[in-house]
Amino acid sequence: MYKFDPHIIKVGISGCLMGQKVRFDGGHKRSDFCTEQLAKFVEFVPVCPEMAIGLGTPRPSIRLIGAQGQVIAQTARGVDVTGALRDYGRTMAAQFEGLSGYVLCAKSPSCGMERVRVYHESGKGNAKEGVGIYAAEIMQALPLLPCEEDGRLNDPVLRENFVTRVYALHDWQCLLHRGLTPSSLIAFHSRYKYLLMAHHRDSYQELGRLVADLSEHPQQKAGQYIHGLMQALSHRASRKGHTNVLQHLQGYFKRQLTSRQRQELARTIHQYREGILPLLAPITLLRHYLEEHPNDYLRQQVYLDPHPEALRLRYGI
Repeated sequence: MYKFDPHIIKVGISGCLMGQKVRFDGGHKRSDFCTEQLAKFVEFVPVCPEMAIGLGTPRPSIRLIGAQGQVIAQTARGVDVTGALRDYGRTMAAQFEGLSGYVLCAKSPSCGMERVRVYHESGKGNAKEGVGIYAAEIMQALPLLPCEEDGRLNDPVLRENFVTRVYALHDWQCLLHRGLTPSSLIAFHSRYKYLLMAHHRDSYQELGRLVADLSEHPQQKAGQYIHGLMQALSHRASRKGHTNVLQHLQGYFKRQLTSRQRQELARTIHQYREGILPLLAPITLLRHYLEEHPNDYLRQQVYLDPHPEALRLRYGI
């Protein structure tokens, strides 16, 4: 059982992405980002479902096959391993409530998150329309869990989005660990105001209405809230969304800054919107002004520091 620890962010990962030689051919698919960068901030929990169900390595490769309206996983020797992978997925999902994210191996018939090749039963043709058998069980059982594939993590926007969601879920798990109250839920929502606005403005408004009255069914509403939050954060924050938030934050300093400083901040935000500067540029300037002109409400905004700066996730977006 992987219990939750507020001091450690646990992230599941396909074993081959950690450099373990567990692939069907005896090799691995080591992820540099995960092993060299993200591993400094999270504790990875490596799993290889194919090894776990006793297939060994090297081993016959597995294919997803569309058969009679269903998809099965079958080895090159014709052994059906669908049930074994599903059972293992359900078993592990029951132990993974302490995880805050999961990195899956792309294209894998067991771990692929999407677009896994499914071969036609007739043996003629295939389509990239499947989901790995084990991955499907994990995602179905743990709908709040941020999941991403190793290949997609090469995209800077998707990478930043995934890590943001991991830290947000861990933050929520810490809140539950301390003990959820109506006031703590309202405070949590207040801290996530601008991050929500950047990702999905409508969700910010909907979630605000949800927590506005917690006099009845607060636990039920808390469950609705975290599902809404994680769904909202799964939307990629656009330059338009970020620019809207940056301009809101700019408004907090209109009386404290000189004319030159206001112009500099406005120009930096405009250059970000036009794709000339990365998001880090206006964020850094806002942080600088926040140090000079403290504002407790802004200091608590997750938007300004959603993840460790050392990961450099806002350098390329």
